[in-house]
Amino acid sequence: MARPVRLGVNVLASGRHDAAWKTLPDAATLSTDIDAFIRIAKVAERGLIDALFLADGPGGLVEESFTRPWRALDPVTLLSGLSQQTDHIGLVATTSTIFGHPYVVARQIASLDHISKGRAAWNIITSQTPVALDAYGLDKGFSQDERYQRAREFAEIVTGLWDSVPQDAVVASGDVFVDERRLRPIDVQGRHFRARGSLSATVPPQGRPVIFQAGQSEDSKAFGARYADALFTGQRTLQGGQKFFADVKALARANGRDPSQLLVMPGLFPILGSTEAEAQRRKADLDAGLDIGFLHGELARHFGLTPDDIPLDRVLPFDLIDRAEPNVPIASRWPRAQILSEARPANWTARQAALSNIIGGHRMVVGTPEQVADDILRWIDGDAADGFNLNIDVQTSGLEDIVDHLIPILQKRGRFRTRYEGRTLRDHLGLARYTDPRDLATRRTGTRD
Repeated sequence: MARPVRLGVNVLASGRHDAAWKTLPDAATLSTDIDAFIRIAKVAERGLIDALFLADGPGGLVEESFTRPWRALDPVTLLSGLSQQTDHIGLVATTSTIFGHPYVVARQIASLDHISKGRAAWNIITSQTPVALDAYGLDKGFSQDERYQRAREFAEIVTGLWDSVPQDAVVASGDVFVDERRLRPIDVQGRHFRARGSLSATVPPQGRPVIFQAGQSEDSKAFGARYADALFTGQRTLQGGQKFFADVKALARANGRDPSQLLVMPGLFPILGSTEAEAQRRKADLDAGLDIGFLHGELARHFGLTPDDIPLDRVLPFDLIDRAEPNVPIASRWPRAQILSEARPANWTARQAALSNIIGGHRMVVGTPEQVADDILRWIDGDAADGFNLNIDVQTSGLEDIVDHLIPILQKRGRFRTRYEGRTLRDHLGLARYTDPRDLATRRTGTRD
């Protein structure tokens, strides 16, 4: 059978397009307006979408905060509120494994899973921006090896704590409420993190909340193949997506896992219109509100060049860009490669490249619902993705277009649900309920460890 399409929504109050807020009333309060987020959640759930995804980064105001509504609210707190306004849609909270302590995250995400009755997910990030380092009082960041060492220890503690209080340890009989013998306390003495004991909450409704992981480096893929249930990634070409997909499925298999239980969900930025021309006009109208000078400068920086080196309305000088590769900042290497993967075959001008969502990073598809549906299925059936994390141009009009026009096409083609058939996020994503191996041993022998 053809694989079903999995769809999440990357939630920003105004929408992903950097000029979306200029088209909306009350933009100044959007970042902290719970009613705006409730509206988004209800539209997404009406569309039977798998999950709401809240990206986040530790620290205070970042660069985008000065030019558009930003991610102001704590993801776990916000999703806890949204859980009480929805019944089915999954709730994905982003937290870092670089800052803070894993006990706090374990308790937060387990609490969200209980509060939402099994709809929580933890999206792991390992990024360390200057604003985050400043907020946590650190003079410098961690090396690549240290970041992933910390991430592994962090994940071991979080998942161990989730498993530490089986529901059957709460016997509530006679004078005993919790049977201490049935607890599974952890004792992790890592290089970066230490933790002993049990969590205060019982095992979450899903057995274990879904784990997402964002990234595309070799270290990220290896980490995700070991710990994650789904990977968010930025892939702008079908061939690049196919390679990433094949790599992580092979890594999952090498870890003794069923590759179908590790989903690949790249970001996708669709802009819809009833005709292709209408969709292009929608994009052009939004693009007119962008600061093209700023984007031109960012594009040049990604290439290790100056704006004068890449005139806006000339085809990109690919030979010059190649020669400048040694000048490219480390943080720009991935976006540079992704931009060029689209720009070279199409002979883009610098303007076309600058307006291709270089800040958001994800691939744009501009067209009719039928064209976007065709694109989605081309990636799914071409083994480049299991689904997509959708970036919405303007909230909630862009999401309503997807729910009312794109999803019905996928449903008619038998590739997207027509109702929520399960209760938990694992149900929606086709992921098995997590069962602690010790419980399986108990069932086989009839005794406890």
